[in-house]
Amino acid sequence: MIDTLQIKVTETSNPRLAETEFKDIPFGKIFTDHMFMADFEDGEWKNLQILPYGPIPMSPAISALHYGQAIFEGMKAYRLPNGDVSVFRANKNFERFNISADRMAMPTIPEEIFMQAISALINIDKGWVPTQENYSLYLRPVMFATDSSLGVRASDTYKFVLLATPTGPYYTKALKVKIETKYTRANEGGVGYAKTAGNYARSLYPFAEAQKEGFDQLLWTDSATHTLIEESGAANVMFVLDDKLITAAVSETILNGVTRDTIIALAKDKGITVEERKVTIAEIIEGAKNGKLTEAFAVGTAATVTQIGEIGYEGELHKLSDVSTRTVSTSLAKELNDIRNGLTEDRFGWNWIV
Repeated sequence: MIDTLQIKVTETSNPRLAETEFKDIPFGKIFTDHMFMADFEDGEWKNLQILPYGPIPMSPAISALHYGQAIFEGMKAYRLPNGDVSVFRANKNFERFNISADRMAMPTIPEEIFMQAISALINIDKGWVPTQENYSLYLRPVMFATDSSLGVRASDTYKFVLLATPTGPYYTKALKVKIETKYTRANEGGVGYAKTAGNYARSLYPFAEAQKEGFDQLLWTDSATHTLIEESGAANVMFVLDDKLITAAVSETILNGVTRDTIIALAKDKGITVEERKVTIAEIIEGAKNGKLTEAFAVGTAATVTQIGEIGYEGELHKLSDVSTRTVSTSLAKELNDIRNGLTEDRFGWNWIV
């Protein structure tokens, strides 16, 4: 690991922590006092620094704005009962960050820089880690191309930035979702498995159209046939069907979610049958009709475990079981929360104390 003394630290002269109200804080709108930044130039990462959070001067010609070389990650830090701060499964986010970088023809980042950036930022802004139940410090690493010239090619220079924002629950109610059969989030041979900005940009219009119809989110389907359910909005999706936990297998079009992986591990540990396979619209709608589909929920870093209450398909709305009756997803969510909040034994070694 890089010695944190190699990271230049410039503390803010205008701290905002004391004036920040943490109650009902909105997701992603209030940032901590500092951020981490590094530059990729001449084939190496340099200029590692902690500096006050704020605007970054840049040319309007930078290639990220014109050709879309931009990737990011999302993870959370939690305040433990003894006052320590733990980051949940940061190693998995590091691995996926570099998978995304490789797919987008961007330089990978060394593990020591990624992890020490997290450690250094949390330690200087430790007071920003919330203490309230169901609250956390959301961490957003982002890398983008910075060559200030036009021309379709991979950039030679990049900037890596780590931001932190305290946050509460992303969703506060069960979702009403629509199965999307016209637009697609990702296609075979594309970048669906990478956490790149363009994946989210292409989802915004169909999401806005669904909102006009009264839906909270979409269930994305495969681009080839629109008969297979792949993801839910910006998260993975899981179902309890015939007493089995089923979810789409990771592929070129499906993000390998860290929360997805966590829930699957917890489910198997509890002896729950898990099937990672193709999930058809037909079986989900039939299950909703005959009662064999007992639970549906989205899983992701921001969403954690978010219940799905209604599924819309071809103009018909299918109401699922009341959330209070759901035993599989609620028990898994409780164990996940207890582990990352330090309330039960971390037998998987998922918590990293910074």
